[in-house]
Amino acid sequence: MKITGVELRRVAMPLVAPFRTSFGTETERDVLLVRVVTPEGEGWGECVAMSDPLYSSEYVDGAAEVLRRFLVPALAALPGAGAHAAERALAPFKGHRMAKAALLTAVLDAELRATGTSFADFLGAARDRVPCGVSVGIMDSVPRLLDAVAGYVDEGYVRVKLKIEPGWDVEPVRAVRERFGDDLLLQVDANAAYTLADAPHLARLDEFGLLLVEQPLPEDDMVQHAALARRLRTPVCLDESIESARDAAAAISLGACSIINVKPGRVGGYLEARRIHDLCRANGVAVWCGGMLETGLGRAANLALAALPGFTLPGDTSGSRRYYATDVTEPFVLDDGHLAVPTGPGLGVDPLPDVLAEVTTSTQWLPV
Repeated sequence: MKITGVELRRVAMPLVAPFRTSFGTETERDVLLVRVVTPEGEGWGECVAMSDPLYSSEYVDGAAEVLRRFLVPALAALPGAGAHAAERALAPFKGHRMAKAALLTAVLDAELRATGTSFADFLGAARDRVPCGVSVGIMDSVPRLLDAVAGYVDEGYVRVKLKIEPGWDVEPVRAVRERFGDDLLLQVDANAAYTLADAPHLARLDEFGLLLVEQPLPEDDMVQHAALARRLRTPVCLDESIESARDAAAAISLGACSIINVKPGRVGGYLEARRIHDLCRANGVAVWCGGMLETGLGRAANLALAALPGFTLPGDTSGSRRYYATDVTEPFVLDDGHLAVPTGPGLGVDPLPDVLAEVTTSTQWLPV
């Protein structure tokens, strides 16, 4: 497959409501979309980097720059660039996994569309629909939190994740558990907001029967996560700490977690995400598919990944309207707590031209 050019497209996507985590509040997503063009057609990828380097060291302006200066030119040197060859071509460049993931996803989408193969079939999906959870940001009061959770439960979400931070943890979790009962699948996500000194406090969450506590400690310290895991009954899940299958193997060996959140953008794309899935499945470690407030393009690929057999916990693959009043693709709509896995070639979805034009803030064409 010969790539003739790559388009970098920035789109501004207002969120239906502010989304607050322990590291900041988002009201709008500045999304970088990557379109790869070949003689046979095109493919799309979505970069999940945020506007500011808060979740990770990557940020959207930096991702665009590394794509322009290094990653896209590396593809130009290839005589033909399928996804696996493209992944090898990008490997010498350190880090920048979100930028790599966007480009590799676009290459893979173009490759699969040319052969009439869906992402789900390529990755090895075992289901045609996946159960969906929802992530609930930090609120300014417990009553507002309870109202938000009630709305999501009424919509049919089968699992609720609460963002937490010091000062907003035990009491909101207690309130949700008391209001909605023990049958609600409930978990929490700290986004690295605590230290090992907080272990006695975090142990207070054990009484609520949570599915897991996600990334409680800094992302660069698996050893302390292992120490914390020994002190909690609640399973520890790692997110930011896992940037590759090698990281996942180290975490499993250390006992730093018993569950892993797989975000394709964080780990460099869907090929590496599948490797992490395979590794965890072989070692009896549960995985689930995380989200980064993706548009319908990124959501389509995530649904295909979440349909793999090792994804045994509901992920953050929420419906489109959870985040956006209007998506750039046909919206994904929750049906009995599930979303259907796209079955068309490649991602199985396409941008809506009128919507895409309306939300686009800039484009740049890079010939290859």
